[in-house]
Amino acid sequence: MTATFPTFNQALRVWARIGCLSFGGPAGQIALMHREVVDERRWVSDSRFLHALNFCTLLPGPEAMQLATYLGWLMHGVRGGVAAGLLFVLPGALVMLILSLIYALLGDVPIVAAVFLGLKCAVLVLVVEALLRVAKRALHGPVAWATAAAAFLALAAFGLPFPVVVLAAALLGLALPERFTAGAHGRAGAVVDSLLDQHLAANPGHIASLTTAARRAGLVAIALWVWPVALLVPVGGVYFDVAWFFSKMSVVTFGGAYAVLAYVAQEAVEHYRWLSAPEMLVGLGLAETTPGPLILVLQFVGFLAGFRQDGVWGGIAASALTLWVTFLPCFAWIFLGAPHVERLHDSPRLKGALAAVTAAVVGVIANLALWFALRVVFARLAPGPLGFEVPVLASVQPLALALSLLAAACIFWWRMGLLRTLGIAAGAAVLASALL
Repeated sequence: MTATFPTFNQALRVWARIGCLSFGGPAGQIALMHREVVDERRWVSDSRFLHALNFCTLLPGPEAMQLATYLGWLMHGVRGGVAAGLLFVLPGALVMLILSLIYALLGDVPIVAAVFLGLKCAVLVLVVEALLRVAKRALHGPVAWATAAAAFLALAAFGLPFPVVVLAAALLGLALPERFTAGAHGRAGAVVDSLLDQHLAANPGHIASLTTAARRAGLVAIALWVWPVALLVPVGGVYFDVAWFFSKMSVVTFGGAYAVLAYVAQEAVEHYRWLSAPEMLVGLGLAETTPGPLILVLQFVGFLAGFRQDGVWGGIAASALTLWVTFLPCFAWIFLGAPHVERLHDSPRLKGALAAVTAAVVGVIANLALWFALRVVFARLAPGPLGFEVPVLASVQPLALALSLLAAACIFWWRMGLLRTLGIAAGAAVLASALL
C-alpha cells in the first residue's frame, strides 16, 4: 500500500516520541530525528533534512530543537512547528524540573543516576551509528571529506568558535561549488521520493501559503519573549535577573550549550551566586542524561536561583521563566527565517555552499561524538597534543564501557530497535548498580 503524507495527529505522535527519547545532546538528537523522519518513515529526504539542519546550525540556540520546529512547520505550518518544538522541549523540561526538586530536597538518588548512565551509554552508540550513516550519505569526493576533517580538527584541536567553522565551510562551498556537486545537495537523485517532496510537487504553492502565518507567528514569539522581561524591570530582584540573564543567553548561544557553559557558570556562580561550581557540574550532568536540549542546564540554574529565594514555588516559577525566555526566541528565528531559506532550497548558486556546510556538520557531529564518548567512558581527561583532550586510561569506568559495548551489540550485531536498546542498557545499568 502506498504511504500517504502524514496527518497532523500522526506527526504529533512522532514528535512526542522524539521528545521523550532525545537523549545525548545535539548529536544524539539529530541522529534520532534522522532515523525517525528520514530512514524509517521517509517523511523528509536527506537533502531537505540537511538543508534545514544547515540553517539551524547558523542560529543561536539548540539546533536540534530548532530543526524539529523547522520540519514541523514545513509539514503542517505554524501549528506543526509549535507542536514539534514544544514536544521536543517539554518532556526533558518536566524531567529536569523533577530532578531539580529531588536534588534540592534530597540530594543525589543512586537509582536515577543508574538509569541515566545506561541511557547515556546507549545514546553514545546511536551517535556513532548516525555519524557513520550521515558521513556515508553526505560526503562524496575528497574535498568534502577534507572539509569534514578540517571542521573536526578546528573544533576538537584548536577550539575555534562554531560559527566561524560553519561560515568558513559555506564560503568554501561558494568559492568552489563544482568541488561539492557530488555532495548531498549536488548529486543527482539526492532527493528521493520522500512524502514531503511528493507533497510539495503536488502542491507547489505550499511554502508560499505558509509564509504569512509564519511571519506573524515569529513576531508574536518575539513579543511574548520580551513582555515578562519588561514587566519585571521595575520589580528587580532574582526573577528579573533570571529573565534578563537568560534572555541574553538566548541570543548568543551559537554552537549550542557547550559554547556558553563557561560564561554561564562564571556568571551564575561568581556574579549572581545562585549556585556553587560543583552544583553547576551536577546540572550539566542532569542535562546530558535527560531528554531534550543540553541547554536545559539553564533550567536547573534558574530553579536553584528561585528555590534559594522563595523555596519550591520560587524554584518552579524561576524554572518556568528560564524556559520561557530561552526557547521562545528559537520559535521566532525559525518562523521568521525558514520561509526565506526554504525558497532557496533549489537555488543552484547555493548548492555548493550547502554541501560544504553539510560536510562541516559531519565534522561537528564527529567532534560531539568524541566529546561525549570520552566523558562517558572515562572519569578524567588530560591535555594532549594539538589541543586534544586525552583520556587518563586509569580512570576508565568499567561499567560505562561494558554498557556501551552491550548497546553496540544491540544496534550493530542484533539489529535491535531504539526503544529495546535503550531499555536493555538502562535495565542492565540498574541491575549492575544493585549488584556492585
